[in-house]
Amino acid sequence: MEFATLGRSVARKAARQAPSLRYYSIVHDVPRTTAASLSQTPPPPQPQSVFDRALNATGPRNDWTKEEISEIHQRPLMELAFAAGTVHRRFHKPSAVQLCTLMNIKTGGCTEDCSYCAQSSRYKTNLEATKLSTVDSVIEAAKIAKANGSNRFCMGAAWRDMRGRKRGLKNIVEMVKGVRGLGMEACVTLGMVDKEQAKELKEAGLTAYNHNLDTSREHYPNIITTRTYDERLQTLENVREAGIHVCSGGILGLGETPQTDHVGLIYTLATLPGHPESFPVNKLVPIKGTPMFGQEPVKLEDMVRVIATARLVMPKTIIRIAAGRVTMPESEQMLCFMAGANAIFTGEKMLTTDCNGWDEDKAMFDRWGLSPMQTEASKIVEEPKFEARSFDEMRHQSLKDQQNSVSASA
Repeated sequence: MEFATLGRSVARKAARQAPSLRYYSIVHDVPRTTAASLSQTPPPPQPQSVFDRALNATGPRNDWTKEEISEIHQRPLMELAFAAGTVHRRFHKPSAVQLCTLMNIKTGGCTEDCSYCAQSSRYKTNLEATKLSTVDSVIEAAKIAKANGSNRFCMGAAWRDMRGRKRGLKNIVEMVKGVRGLGMEACVTLGMVDKEQAKELKEAGLTAYNHNLDTSREHYPNIITTRTYDERLQTLENVREAGIHVCSGGILGLGETPQTDHVGLIYTLATLPGHPESFPVNKLVPIKGTPMFGQEPVKLEDMVRVIATARLVMPKTIIRIAAGRVTMPESEQMLCFMAGANAIFTGEKMLTTDCNGWDEDKAMFDRWGLSPMQTEASKIVEEPKFEARSFDEMRHQSLKDQQNSVSASA
């Protein structure tokens, strides 16, 4: 008790001698008035970076600069891919992938000098030129594609443009009507078209028109000299004004510089009056006999960067893994899906190159929990009934029809 009393006495004496003594914790005291003012007036928000604005976007924008797209494109790849996947889930069902099938309805004999193309008449690629396919054979091929799960049927003809092809256009109009009648989206790629031709295709029910820019404006003259970049853009304008969806993308692996040319390609498409409905990403398949044969294969990181950047810059666009997918292991394809791709070409052929088959893709979908995308454009009132046939049966019937046609005209 005496020690306790003495202790209290010493403490009181110390307090009288040092009345201003205060004890502080590591956290500094904040005056009451300042604390109150902070609670009432929050600090001004910090401006978001270009990357953050793209990540938090609630809709598309068309006023991108090359510098902004470049900033996004050059983010660390893991961060870029994750951000693109996040945006993808905001605008699309992440497990839905559109299945598309592409048929070459007129092979070879093209007068263009596209340095990657086996169908150019300027190069010796041992590709035999053909005439335009019959309407019936195209519809049969579309039926087979639909029976295997594709809901978009694309038709490609190796032409520079549609000038002087009234009969050909008439047959293609019937092909489009037939494909649409099956309850499928119909897409064509026929080279350059003018406003009247685009209008005629729209009236037939055409869903989309494909006309790729291939690469950036700066690198383009190194690849093609027989058609200008502005001519390609004019075709896109004609298609868009007709009310047809624009399908336009590029080819990776044409000797370009990814940091500038991939950015330039995306910039051109992202600053159009409306973003393309579909953005195909093609991986160069080098064809022996073409100037591009022997090019270094595209790196996976460059492929993923393009897909992820396009997803962040054009959030509503369908991004389509196109030519060259057959060379990609399944793991690489899935990385592309996770970074924002949501469409593929599937079937036996993709123009003149190999394509992943339907059975292979169905198995991949089952393994990863993917499902075929359903679209408004492929809905019809009543679906016509048909019996699916194999490609061999379809080809046999096509040859038989041609023989009958020759006999009738003889």
